[in-house]
Amino acid sequence: MMIPVRCFTCGTVVGEYWDEYRRRTEEGESPSDVLDDLGIERACCRRMLVSHKDLVDIVSPYQ
Repeated sequence: MMIPVRCFTCGTVVGEYWDEYRRRTEEGESPSDVLDDLGIERACCRRMLVSHKDLVDIVSPYQ
């Protein structure tokens, strides 16, 4: 599925950071360093990006 636009806990917009977060972590950067650079400080918002699993490719054949 797609990354949620807002954090479930505090309501801060986190969806706009997903593409850069994914790109930089796939290049080998530490997730904590990327989140610090993006300015995401709250634990709830960090959880939204770190724990997200992109399932579009898995779910799309069943729609």
